[in-house]
Amino acid sequence: MRIIIAGLGDVGHQLAKKLSNENHDIIAIDKDKERLSYLEKSADILTIQGSSTSVRTLKLANVEKADLLVSVTSSEEVNITTSILGKRLGAKKTIARIGNAEYLESDNQEYFMKIGIDFMIYPEELAAKEIVNLINRTAATDIVEFQKGKISVIGLKLDKNAPIIHKTLSEITKQNPSMDFRVVAIYRNLRTIIPKGNDKFLPNDQVFVISKSGAIDQVLKLAGKEDIKFDKIMILGGGKIGRKVAEAISDKMTVKLIDSNSEKAYELADSLPNTLVIQGDGRDIDLLAQEGIIDIDAFVAVTEDAETNIISCLLAKHLGVKKTIALVDKVEYVPLTQTIGLDSLINKKLIAANNISRYIKRGELLSYASLEGIDAEVLEFKAISGSDVTKDKIKDVDFPKGAIVGGIVRGEESFIATGDTQIKPGDSVVVICLPDVVLEVEKLFK
Repeated sequence: MRIIIAGLGDVGHQLAKKLSNENHDIIAIDKDKERLSYLEKSADILTIQGSSTSVRTLKLANVEKADLLVSVTSSEEVNITTSILGKRLGAKKTIARIGNAEYLESDNQEYFMKIGIDFMIYPEELAAKEIVNLINRTAATDIVEFQKGKISVIGLKLDKNAPIIHKTLSEITKQNPSMDFRVVAIYRNLRTIIPKGNDKFLPNDQVFVISKSGAIDQVLKLAGKEDIKFDKIMILGGGKIGRKVAEAISDKMTVKLIDSNSEKAYELADSLPNTLVIQGDGRDIDLLAQEGIIDIDAFVAVTEDAETNIISCLLAKHLGVKKTIALVDKVEYVPLTQTIGLDSLINKKLIAANNISRYIKRGELLSYASLEGIDAEVLEFKAISGSDVTKDKIKDVDFPKGAIVGGIVRGEESFIATGDTQIKPGDSVVVICLPDVVLEVEKLFK
């Protein structure tokens, strides 16, 4: 595909690198010469310095030949204008990054489509949904669902007392012959492993398991986890993300929200009737103690300052909070989640880039996700008649070493794949693989 990306902040940069690795023809537009130069050094991409709201610049990028125009600058107005102009000049599809939740209402989406914007991405809402999912699935560090939850990929950190510690994957499979889950990736010492039968599980491993919805409890038991119900949540930061998380959970849980800005705190108190809003500094241990942090189940830090979020979460963890989730602004921080002792680090820009990737259909790819912080991709394909994956049992298909078939959804039925499984045309197939073998896996489904 020929794809134009306008705006090379964190979202645009991550998206450009990801898509260039998949052999798309990428043209990047930005006013900042240094950003363009930095991207040119790390990826094979054509760059154009200029404003994406300039007709001249868009024509220079041959927008009339673009299969997709993605505008992800920091300005909502620029993104909307770029998308409208791009569509009028001939781009087949357009995506705009927005910062106003009102635009995503169904009636408004229809209006925006009429004026030339096919899809809208709201990073703050995507991050809030991710946080809510992590709160609802209390033991998980990551969650990716497919086919409305029929199959899920769940990340879990192994404690030293987990039942599977020092056991191989083959041993666990023999001890649980009817298991409805499969370990598909291990993250250890900043390295991602697609496990084989003789791989052992070690303390502090972060494991990723593909599972049917009914097998979650079995997975947690083997990982030494307990999926307890959270009742008390404390949120630090009353920005868009903090507000949306509070709105989503305050009718089911007791929520306290702390913000340092007194004016914002009063406004939040008026708009969040089911949330106790507190004005204060979330790094103040006396304030946290006074507000009963020792009784809190989960602490969510989503201020605009990443260091504040990390420090306050570390403090909450030290005080015994069961789960901590911190928003960070640098993608480089995400792999440090386990090494610094936090449960989950959220980067809204990386989440946005991953979601934009899902709109880019490659062959029979249904959906796509990255597991944050590790070097692995989760791909969902539709198997078509005559493709290589339908000709033999999985063990006889020439899958690359860095890939593993995890689960299959066939109609209303879902099941975990084994070597003897035969993929049939029409199946939805979830594959986990390292980035350098994505193209090889795609060819098997064509």
